[in-house]
Amino acid sequence: MNATTRTDAPAGLHGDWVAGEAMLLAWQHVHNAFVATAALSLVEVEERSRRNRLALALLGDVVAGCSTARPPATGSAAATVIARVLPAHRGQGRGGQLYAHGLAEARRLGARVIETCVLESDPEVLRFAVRLGCVETTRYVLPGDSVPFIGLRLA
Repeated sequence: MNATTRTDAPAGLHGDWVAGEAMLLAWQHVHNAFVATAALSLVEVEERSRRNRLALALLGDVVAGCSTARPPATGSAAATVIARVLPAHRGQGRGGQLYAHGLAEARRLGARVIETCVLESDPEVLRFAVRLGCVETTRYVLPGDSVPFIGLRLA
């Protein structure tokens, strides 16, 4: 895969900022595997990549996960950082590495407050967020959906 910027991390994991259709498709695949209830089309992923910093977590050329760093909105100090690690790559510290990658980017973009969200149906990811120091702030259900998202803030 081609990327414009690569950030190395321990244990062979590196984050590549999404650039080009192949990387957009890989990011879309990981996102939709996690959030099947709110799956994104390629057009939606392309639009999202213009507003946010999207990254792929790679082990060599193998996609292990993806992340999103949403910059603070005008007049806000809060950014959103979301890290997703595919099940085959969990339990090895990669989620923390990927989250740290997104967190550094959010702070570079001016964030003083960090938020995230997880699906209620994924308790493993919720436990991960709580271990990082996140506390629940809200719950919401997308229109036409039945599975709540849990909004969290890094304390």
